[in-house]
Amino acid sequence: MAITAQVPDIMGERQSGQDVRTQNVSACQAVANIVKSLLGPVGLDKMLVDDIGDVTITNDGATILRMLEVEHPAAKVLVELAELQDREVGDGTTSVVIIAAELLKRANELVRNKIHPTSIISGYRLAMREACKYVEEKLSIKVDKLGKDSLINCAKTSMSSKLITTDDNFFANLVVEAVQAVKTTNSKGEVKYPIKSINILKAHGKSAKESYLLNGYALNTGRAAQGMPTRVTPARIACLDFNLQKMKMQMGVQVLVSDPRELEKIRERESDITKERIEKVLKAGANVVFTTKGIDDMSLKYFVEAGAIAVRRVRKEDLRHVAKATGATMVTTFADMEGEETFDPSFLGHADEVVEERISDDEIILVKGTKNTSAVSIILRGANDFMLDEIERSLHDALCIVKRTLESNTVVAGGGAVEAALSVYLENLATTLGSREQLAIAEFAESLLIIPGPRC
Repeated sequence: MAITAQVPDIMGERQSGQDVRTQNVSACQAVANIVKSLLGPVGLDKMLVDDIGDVTITNDGATILRMLEVEHPAAKVLVELAELQDREVGDGTTSVVIIAAELLKRANELVRNKIHPTSIISGYRLAMREACKYVEEKLSIKVDKLGKDSLINCAKTSMSSKLITTDDNFFANLVVEAVQAVKTTNSKGEVKYPIKSINILKAHGKSAKESYLLNGYALNTGRAAQGMPTRVTPARIACLDFNLQKMKMQMGVQVLVSDPRELEKIRERESDITKERIEKVLKAGANVVFTTKGIDDMSLKYFVEAGAIAVRRVRKEDLRHVAKATGATMVTTFADMEGEETFDPSFLGHADEVVEERISDDEIILVKGTKNTSAVSIILRGANDFMLDEIERSLHDALCIVKRTLESNTVVAGGGAVEAALSVYLENLATTLGSREQLAIAEFAESLLIIPGPRC
């Protein structure tokens, strides 16, 4: 008896060989060509308009690639590369895409000339290791020898292709001061500069040069009620992640009441539950309460009577940073192991003062003199949203660069000088090898010239 297996009809097509390789490289080249005009001091900004008509004007490679909605799988890898560079280093998103695309283009030419892909990959890897070693040993300079000027120059280099390049001296000093203000030492004795402790707030009006640094972590929100004090010193801060509104029954819970008089008692008890919760926080010694959820008007009067500041609808990310800086614990529930509701005073964070200040048309809450890590805020001023958003992106890049410089304690020359020096070194190295890898190394050396290339 013959058994026949039915093969399912798989929808789709399979492509392989040189055609697909060329398609992939062409897609990567197309992505690189989009961002190529952004690079360097003569780089141009791009205006992007999305489906609903929102406009973004930017010079940041990662931002542009994120908004492009690339569908080609090979080109998507380049977009992810730019995003990873943005997360890990913070700057250089355009450069990595351009170099990666150039390396692919040249590798494709080598494959066409009958060089096997594994030989190309091993040549590229060898070139990468040699390049890193050469940068470390010959091209990098210790920051200790150069002083604060080198940090300012690093920040200026990062800003050279950005919108704020005309005021780079002012913003470079602002960035260096901000990064040095958040200096911390971890348990291993390593000096770290957590730039997440630098909060950037944007306010309309005035010129960009009227931006300034504030000592303290600023929250873009005001007090929940007018009767509360504008300043509390010293501050004991509670960070809550739940509602302080009138208690309601959960969805699907029904209460059947036979006596209408009992209804009023239920309403009173609902109000009392929230009142008791607030009293627990205040009795623990809290005089500043931040919550990510809401606080209703009935509950606000208890804070006003106690002379405490309550702030509602705080962003979770901001609350995390405040908790870390002040030593507070983010509380998501009052329930303890016995099933009772308690609030331990050890959950409170400490700061020298919490104050409400007015900037432009908005109120902000400022947490000053934090206990654990020092926190600062940069208040940006500018004409409109487009300008403020682009200044923020530019400052983020500069902050990341200064942080990296301080933590690694080394700098290299900018303006494509490193790429040009590496290219010369690798070309000479390629001539000393007898294997096929020398072709890949020579192409790697040529690829690096794409950075200083057109601008030499």
